[in-house]
Amino acid sequence: MVTMRNFVTIFFVVFAIYCAIDPFNHSSISKFPNFETHYIDMPPLSSLPKERDHENLLQNSEIKFVNEVQGPESVAFDPQGRGPYTGVADGRVIFWDGTRWNDFAYTSNNRSELCDTKPSLLDYLKNEHICGRPLGLRFHKKTGELYIADAYFGIMKVGPEGGLATSVTNEADGVPLRFTNDLDVDEEGNVYFTDSSTVFQRRNFMQLIVSGEDTGRVLKYNPETKETTTLVRNLQFPNGLSLGKDESFFIFCEGTIGRLRKYWLKGEKAGTSEVVALLHGFPDNIRTNKDGDFWVAIHCHRNIFTHEMAHHTSIRKFFLKLPITVKFQYLLQVGGWPHAVAVKYSEDGKVLKVLEDKQGKVVKAVSEIEEKDGKLWMGSVLMSFIAVYDLA
Repeated sequence: MVTMRNFVTIFFVVFAIYCAIDPFNHSSISKFPNFETHYIDMPPLSSLPKERDHENLLQNSEIKFVNEVQGPESVAFDPQGRGPYTGVADGRVIFWDGTRWNDFAYTSNNRSELCDTKPSLLDYLKNEHICGRPLGLRFHKKTGELYIADAYFGIMKVGPEGGLATSVTNEADGVPLRFTNDLDVDEEGNVYFTDSSTVFQRRNFMQLIVSGEDTGRVLKYNPETKETTTLVRNLQFPNGLSLGKDESFFIFCEGTIGRLRKYWLKGEKAGTSEVVALLHGFPDNIRTNKDGDFWVAIHCHRNIFTHEMAHHTSIRKFFLKLPITVKFQYLLQVGGWPHAVAVKYSEDGKVLKVLEDKQGKVVKAVSEIEEKDGKLWMGSVLMSFIAVYDLA
C-alpha cells in the first residue's frame, strides 16, 4: 500500500526530474568527496505553532526599490534614524539618503570587474568569496560604527563616514570563521554573532542545508581583550541573533531544526541556554523592537516532506546528486514554494503576531524584519526589493 508519505516522496522525485533537469548541476557534491548527511532531530509537525495569518496580510506590503537592490539580506537604520542601509549581493553596503541609493561601505579590498552587476542573484555566488557578502548589519548606538557580518571575511566594522571596512575578528579557538551570518552589539561594544558552519561557505549553502552537519557556533568578541570565544557549539545552521532589550540575554535561531534558543548573559542562568520556542518553518534573522519583542523572519512553513527529508539522510543525499538547479534543490529541501512568514515573539517565546503571504504573491521571501516607526522593513537575500508593511 502506498502511504501518503510515500506518495509525497514519489511526487517530488518525479516533479524534480521532469521539470528541472540541469546538465550543469550547480548544486553538485563533487567538490566535497567526504560529504555526509546527518540526522536532523526535527520536532513533530503537531508541536509547531498553530497560529496563522489566514488573511495573508503581508500581501498589503508596499514593494520598494524594485531592481535597485539585489539580495538585501539585512535592513538597518543608523543612530540618527537615517537609512535604510543594506548589504547587497555584489559585496557593497549601500544606504538610502531619501532620494537615491549611495555606496557606503565595502568588505573586500580586492574588488574588481568581477563584482559588477550580474544578471541574477545566483551569478553573484561564484565571486562572493572575492567581492565579500555583507549579511547581518548592526550600528553601535554610542559610536555610530557599523558592524558587518560578512559571510567570508568575518566580523568587520566601518566608521560613520563609511568606506572600506576593517576586520574585527575572523577566527575563534584557532578555527577560522567560514560562514559568518548575523550579529548584535551591546553598549560596551561586545559583539555576539553566529558562524553557521566551519565546513561550508555561503556559496555552498545547499550542501549545508542538505548535510545537516552541526559545526555551527555562537560566539562573542570582546573589544577590550580582543579575544573571540565560543559560547555555544555543535549547532545545525545557527542563523539570526538579537540581544534582549535589557541586554541580559540574546535569542538566536537554530535554522536546520527550526527553533529559538535564549542564551543568558547575566543573572543566575548566565552562561546557559534554553529552547524557548519552535518555529513555523525555516528561520533567518531576528530583530528586537522597541518593546523588547522579537521579529523572526521565516522563509516558509514546514510540511510532511521536510520532516521525511530530515529523518532520512540517504534520501537527502540522493536528491543533491540529481542534475537539477539550485532553485529546485531549494524547493525540494524546504518542501514548498518560498513565501514570507513574519512572526513576533515575546522574550519568553510566546507567539504575539503572525503575518504571511502564503502564496508568495507580493513578499516572496524574507530574511529580516526591522520594525521602525510603526512599519516593518523586510529584506531578503533572495529578492531584488525591500518590502514595507504598515502595522497601523
